[in-house]
Amino acid sequence: MRRADRLFQIIQIMQRQKTVLTAHEIAEELEVSPRTIYRDIQDLMSNHVPIRGERGTGYIFEKGYDLPPLMFSEEEIDAVMLGVEWVRANGDVAIQRAAEDVLSKIGAVLPNDRQALTKSIRHVIPKRELKTPIHVSMPKVRQAIRDQVKSKTSYRTPDGTLTERVLSPLMIVFFEDIQLLAAWCDLRNDFRHFRMDRFEVFEPLKERFSPKLFDQLDKHLISEGYKE
Repeated sequence: MRRADRLFQIIQIMQRQKTVLTAHEIAEELEVSPRTIYRDIQDLMSNHVPIRGERGTGYIFEKGYDLPPLMFSEEEIDAVMLGVEWVRANGDVAIQRAAEDVLSKIGAVLPNDRQALTKSIRHVIPKRELKTPIHVSMPKVRQAIRDQVKSKTSYRTPDGTLTERVLSPLMIVFFEDIQLLAAWCDLRNDFRHFRMDRFEVFEPLKERFSPKLFDQLDKHLISEGYKE
């Protein structure tokens, strides 16, 4: 790792942690010696990066300090590219376009020696066509989740019955060939999972649902074995 990258990584680690960190903890994550971290932090402090602390007690940023993340390590670029490639292979048109916009914005702030990393192929994500196309607007679904609003839907059950439901949409779950919507169903008064390709209507309403449903969903998913 270049020294400039390591200095930036130290700042990022401290920003992420928000608590006192020892040189040994930072050194362990960056796989260098504590002595190297002591020297790097001293250089950062001498260049007016507002770090408080000393050897033996640990280090922390001054309150309110922020640094725009305009530099990315090679691993971070790989992580971004992996995400973009996955969205390209599995997302709908709107979110694929959003992924491309993210890549363009990142490319605009990267130095020349890093821009090449966004154009070289290091990951391949196979594209799998959904067995049944999704007919409702996925941007509308995502917006309803962000806005925390209930939605009026028409949903076809496995036996072909068309049901009218009011849902509180909470999470989209991706599998290899289908997408599921995890939601609170007013009809069943419980959490339910719905295949996105079985919706025929999905219209967000003005009525908001309680944000507590997100916490309750987490507990539900843990009890169902989806999360640990």
